[in-house]
Amino acid sequence: MIAFDVNETLLDLSALDPLFERAFGDASLRPLWFAQMLQLAFVGVITGNYIDFGTAQRAALTMVAQRTGTDLEEQDADEIVGAMSSLPPHPEVREALQRLHEAGLRLAAFTNSTREVAEAQISNAGLRDLFEQVLSADEVKRLKPAPEPYRMVAERFSTHVAEVRLVAAHAWDVAGALAAGCAAAFVERPGMVLSPIGAQPDVVGADLGEVAERILAVDAPR
Repeated sequence: MIAFDVNETLLDLSALDPLFERAFGDASLRPLWFAQMLQLAFVGVITGNYIDFGTAQRAALTMVAQRTGTDLEEQDADEIVGAMSSLPPHPEVREALQRLHEAGLRLAAFTNSTREVAEAQISNAGLRDLFEQVLSADEVKRLKPAPEPYRMVAERFSTHVAEVRLVAAHAWDVAGALAAGCAAAFVERPGMVLSPIGAQPDVVGADLGEVAERILAVDAPR
C-alpha cells in the first residue's frame, strides 16, 4: 500500500502566500514559518513533550513575528492556520493518484496534521474518493519521522511495515519511513532535495506524475 504525505507533497502551500503578505508584508516568510513549525513539533517529539501540528503552527507564527518585529494580528494568525484546511492540490496530483488507484493499489493520506484537519484538507482538495483511509500521526501522539506513525499505517492496513511505501516531498519524512522499514518515494518539489546521508529511496520524480509512473513500474499488482 502507498501512504502519501499531505502538506507540500499533495497540497500547495504557496496558496498561503497572500496571507503572509498581508500579515507580515512578506510572502517569502512562509517557508521560514513552516520550517519553524516543524522544528517546534520535532522538539516536542524528541523531548517527550508532544505538540500537535496546529499548536506548533500558531507558536511558529508568533516566533516569526518576533523575529521580524511584526505586530501580528490574531485575526491574521487565525486565517493562516485556518487556511491550512483548504489548500489546493498541486496540478498533477489528482491524475497521478487516479492512475495508482485504478491500478489496484491501496492508497492512504498520511500526515502530521490532526485527523480533523487532514480530513478537511483531503476533502476540500477534492481527493477524498481516491483514498481508502486518511491517517494522522496525531493518533499515536508521535509525529513523523518517529517510527510509530509508519508502523500505525501498516497496522491500519493489516500488513507488514515493509509492504508500506511512503511518498513525500520531505527528506526527513523519507528518512523516517526508510528507518522504520518502509519503502519510500521522493517528490522533488522546487527547493526540495534528499539528504545525502543514510538510506535512499528507490523512486524519485520531479512531480507526483513521474513518481506515480515509477511506482507503477515496481509496485503495481501483477
